[in-house]
Amino acid sequence: MTAARGEDAAPALEDPERARRDWRTLNAARRVGYRLLPGDLFSYVLHMRPREWPIMAGHTTLGFVLAVGLQPALHGERLGALGVALLVVVVLVNGGTLAINSAYDRDAGDVGYLDAPPPVPRHLVAFSLALIALGVVVAALVGGAFLATTLVCAAMSLLYSVPPVRLKAVAGADWLINMLGFGTLTPYAGWSVTGRPLTDVAAWTLAGFCPLFAALYPLTQLYQLDEDRARGDRTLALVVGVGPSLALSVVATLAAFACFARATALADASAAGVAGIALALVAWLAALGRWLVRHRRMAPGDHKRGMYLALGAWALTDLAIVAALAV
Repeated sequence: MTAARGEDAAPALEDPERARRDWRTLNAARRVGYRLLPGDLFSYVLHMRPREWPIMAGHTTLGFVLAVGLQPALHGERLGALGVALLVVVVLVNGGTLAINSAYDRDAGDVGYLDAPPPVPRHLVAFSLALIALGVVVAALVGGAFLATTLVCAAMSLLYSVPPVRLKAVAGADWLINMLGFGTLTPYAGWSVTGRPLTDVAAWTLAGFCPLFAALYPLTQLYQLDEDRARGDRTLALVVGVGPSLALSVVATLAAFACFARATALADASAAGVAGIALALVAWLAALGRWLVRHRRMAPGDHKRGMYLALGAWALTDLAIVAALAV
């Protein structure tokens, strides 16, 4: 999210020429991408962080499947509506949000879903805003609650990333925006694109993802504390500290699964469905408990690996919710 950095900027490493080679040739995807797209065009794609899209797509699809049911979804019911939701939520609004975040953060080190970030291309801010605006235009073709949700998410993206407001630099505000936007409104967008009214079961389920992302969000910051400190961003994890952030994540996880328990009770879910959700809770507590015990001895790379373990628990939770409540 960003005030654009010039094309000639390079990551702050000891050897700028080596850094330039590294971010262009870090893996096969980058080598192919920079070969196919001339100049810095592929950098625009990378700053949209496509590695994050499968997680975002899964979470959006969860809301859609809860609305139409698992079997109808598997048979292609309302598939066009799902396609619109994924385009708007995952690629345009989310991709634009992550790109504008990169533009203002100007990270030199690894960030979530983007290792060795390429230098910020000259027009990344304009590109990001165009993506978000296009998302709103497409959502307007659907209208209703889907448009309203898209507008709220777009507004929060700009408030989160862009100076002078830049709420990502305000401890607590960064947390609230993400727990509402990614946690609850993302799957709600998947639900609302179907035009169906929200049920009590769905309301409790989507509400549960708000504290669940409250648990995940501090974990995404723990390996970036040095860069956040250098930028002057007072993120939640930086202000609270590593140990308390992890303890907060444990409490938020328990609150989330209390909401899921209420949803399963209202839905009269099967024993197998309840067991699946319980297994997801165990995965969360195992990852967080180990992290909490070891955090004083962990380097930034260890915290990064812990974050990706938590993302695995998040994906397991999505699958467990679908199995229990969308059948």
